[in-house]
Amino acid sequence: MKSPKCRRETRLFAAPETIAPAGVIGYGPREFEWYTKMSEQRTTAAGGMETSYGFRQVGQDEKQGLVNEVFHRVANRYDLMNDLMSGGLHRLWKDAMVAWLNPPKRPGWSVLDVAGGTGDIAFRIVEASQGNAHATVLDINGSMLAVGRERAVKRRLDANVDFVEANAEALPFADESFDAYTIAFGIRNVPHIDAALREAFRVLKPGGRFLCLEFSEVGMPILDKVYEAWSFNAIPRIGEIVAGDGEPYAYLVESIRKFPNQENFAAMIRAAGFGRVTYRNYSGGIAALHSGWKL
Repeated sequence: MKSPKCRRETRLFAAPETIAPAGVIGYGPREFEWYTKMSEQRTTAAGGMETSYGFRQVGQDEKQGLVNEVFHRVANRYDLMNDLMSGGLHRLWKDAMVAWLNPPKRPGWSVLDVAGGTGDIAFRIVEASQGNAHATVLDINGSMLAVGRERAVKRRLDANVDFVEANAEALPFADESFDAYTIAFGIRNVPHIDAALREAFRVLKPGGRFLCLEFSEVGMPILDKVYEAWSFNAIPRIGEIVAGDGEPYAYLVESIRKFPNQENFAAMIRAAGFGRVTYRNYSGGIAALHSGWKL
């Protein structure tokens, strides 16, 4: 007797602790409806990301280890991951970030790029300064930093870029050490975002600039549904096919939907002490670039 053809059980979180209902399996219409409902439950400036591992609730002492494991698994395919998450637009957004930063073309100017292990932003900044800026790349994940160091050598930028393994919530630098602080697609993975923002303020010199590029809330009625469908239906599947592992991509999709929207995140930046806080939306709000100053 022929065994019935079974549908492959691929959850966005294939773990016993998942909060998905038992019948939510795979990426069909029913699953999409559930994920869409969950995506409406964004955290706010009041907090909530500390215990949010995607749509799954975890202990505060668990999240960092879970996030670390995600990035150990995708380190060698980090650019591919960002291409999948943004449809390739992340490269344009990063260029726009560095253009708004406008690093000076003079020696002695320094930037701290947090959660930037592969060096993507740091390299752009050094090149935009015509080789005058010095960048310190900080990441909690050693696998990401290893990729960045190798790339720095290949691009002959290793004299301008240092790599430090440390936690964004407890920076190993003295007060007022840097002229600028950048973080791209990393702050939503920090358990205590308020602590990371306070640390950013602390290590900046007076007059220093804070810039954060992050996926955010889409504000266009049709685009939001299209992007939602792409995110929940396509990205984890493609990640599984291309990278052989869909779960890290599923976490990243879910973490975007839990991250505070533009106004709430701006409020968090102000609460950390920054002034002149503004933001720019890219691609209808798929990403947003927040700016603040240490006045």
